[in-house]
Amino acid sequence: MRETRQLCIGLSLSATWRKGKSEESAEKQFSSDFYVELARMAEKARLDFVFKPDALYLHAEGEEYSPRFASLDPTVMLASIARETERIGLVTTASTTFNPPFVVARQIQSLHWLSNGRAAWNIVTSIDGSENFTDSPMPSSEERYAKAAEFTDIVRKLWDSYPYEALAGRAPDQAASGKRVASIRHNGEYFSVQGPLNVPAHPAGTPPLFQAGASDSGRSFAASVADAIFASTPDMASGIELRRDLQNRAQAHGRSPDAVRVLPGLYFFLADTRSEAQMMYREAHAHLSMERRLASVRSILGLDLEGLPPDRRVTADLLPDPARPVRSRTHADLLRRLIEERQPTVEELLSRPEVIGSAHWVAAGTVEDVLQEIVARFEAGAMDGVIALPGGSIRSLELFLDELVPRLADRGLFRREYAGTTLREHLGIK
Repeated sequence: MRETRQLCIGLSLSATWRKGKSEESAEKQFSSDFYVELARMAEKARLDFVFKPDALYLHAEGEEYSPRFASLDPTVMLASIARETERIGLVTTASTTFNPPFVVARQIQSLHWLSNGRAAWNIVTSIDGSENFTDSPMPSSEERYAKAAEFTDIVRKLWDSYPYEALAGRAPDQAASGKRVASIRHNGEYFSVQGPLNVPAHPAGTPPLFQAGASDSGRSFAASVADAIFASTPDMASGIELRRDLQNRAQAHGRSPDAVRVLPGLYFFLADTRSEAQMMYREAHAHLSMERRLASVRSILGLDLEGLPPDRRVTADLLPDPARPVRSRTHADLLRRLIEERQPTVEELLSRPEVIGSAHWVAAGTVEDVLQEIVARFEAGAMDGVIALPGGSIRSLELFLDELVPRLADRGLFRREYAGTTLREHLGIK
């Protein structure tokens, strides 16, 4: 169990403040200088890590409003950041549905060496992109997670297959110590991998594992292997429920209840006044017409609200069969639970974060306003930290790093200085 409980804070390296904007040049999003500067800002604030989400597809019709979906390869980008920073962790994303385990194991272990022990892997099963790899449709959520479990097991075995002690001159009696290079000889349902890996383990230990997704399958998977989960928890109740559930599931896997850190995305709009922050939030979503919101509900739940009055309550009897295939089980479960428990009006439902965004926790206000929200959720046990998703403008990020984070440190809820040099040390992983 961790000795002291402080917040874990990471920064997403996606230009989330550009949401809904088309007038700014997006060209800098493909320059390493842009991301290096963001990482340096985060490191100056002593954040735990920078994090790069990723998708292996591009919906061209959405590019006018969301150029952030076009993206450099995250591991290549983070390798460029590794040389320009010293302490901050580097969390890359790799899909278990579309990549070979050997390649992913090698890339992340390489990043671990290039960063002197600061790399981590965000494990995703992907919800789209099959058309770029195969003629077959996306596998079901259950199948994707079954494949992810085998994939992750292979990667961990590969990381162990070439021990650090087996480097020349490190362990004279390798046979006696058991620290020798060895094949893994894996033959499973989805993969056959001989090994060993051709990159040795780093003395900092294995890279931490993050997992994105909070469906039932995703929770079971995270509880078995993950050190942290990047989850969508739009309100405090969903955060408390998720964290308690993961604690129980981790214990069922023989792990500490605190083994999996719950890190919701915090999509924040910070400004000097509440009215300015609220205006930024409205502007960020002004491009979402009623038609697009209705289409979003149909995509998430298969529920058609077309023609219903804004004040009509959406009740459980209107919901389609819960077993029907959905694009994102996490988002579907969140909206389904909301409808079953609160019966929102059509107007309320169409304004939900799950419908107009990525179901992240949204906070808009002054530094003091958002500070109080963070403290309240942390003290209520709804999270172990956050992944910062700045909205509105780059000024919003500056206020977060320069004013909000130091105030968390003043309360003893965050570090003032790094105590270690590796990401495992930042996260308190033994």
